[in-house]
Amino acid sequence: MSTQKQPDDAVITAYKNAPARTITAGGVTYAYRELGPKGGIPVIFLVHLAATLDNWDPRIVDPIAKSHHVIAFDNQGVGASTGEVPDTIEAMADDAVTFIKALGFDKVDIFSFSLGGMIAQALVVKYPELVRKLVLTGTGPKGGKNIDKVARTTYLDMLRAKLTRSDPKEFLFFNRNATGKPAARAFVNRLNERTVDRDAPISVKAFRTQLKAIKKWGRSTPADLSKITQPTLIANGDNDRMVPSILSEDLHHRIAGSELIIYPDSGHGGIFQFHDKFAPAAVDFLAR
Repeated sequence: MSTQKQPDDAVITAYKNAPARTITAGGVTYAYRELGPKGGIPVIFLVHLAATLDNWDPRIVDPIAKSHHVIAFDNQGVGASTGEVPDTIEAMADDAVTFIKALGFDKVDIFSFSLGGMIAQALVVKYPELVRKLVLTGTGPKGGKNIDKVARTTYLDMLRAKLTRSDPKEFLFFNRNATGKPAARAFVNRLNERTVDRDAPISVKAFRTQLKAIKKWGRSTPADLSKITQPTLIANGDNDRMVPSILSEDLHHRIAGSELIIYPDSGHGGIFQFHDKFAPAAVDFLAR
């Protein structure tokens, strides 16, 4: 009588179950999680300001991981990764490339949100041969109007959150109205679905250095985005208080052939509020 043996490498497609891993390169040990079927072009996730591995919405990651090798990681000095957070977006992009190359990849798709989208732009401009497709969400271009005001908005909403004992992301990412408030709570609850191997929180020093880098990015000379020839999907809510929604339009006009999705009655976290619409759109974009 033969018993069927379960394969040891059964594919994990739920982000909450993705194993915590590390890899060391350039003197930095990077913390990362991977899931989805291996082979093909991997999708590297670049996360937002103050975020760690625990900040990705599983309703976005899981649908993509059904058919793609997905890798999320903490950049240098963030969460469980060692080293110091660099004070420029360009240096953060160099770190991301060090991590990607350490894993042995020479072609990747990039999925990015907010600060991650700034890093993605710097990366694709400097290392165009590395990127096949680009997803830019809740982000803006170098030199973009009012990006340098992110720190002010962030500190204000952190204070508002403290006074109401809420998560700052409920204020920063969502409208404070009848649709935004429940969407915010649902999003924050989803971030707690993973119960084991949680990431280390970001340090105050690392957070402040990221803010400094964003301010520099906002006050810098605009980059030449006509250099970006990769298929690009841009998405945001129509009322982004952190990185003004108009900057998503700006990216769309400056990146030839790019696609733009703006979700109604939503803020910086529009893709999370409309995950049921956005996740299939992202899966379709990456599959084409």
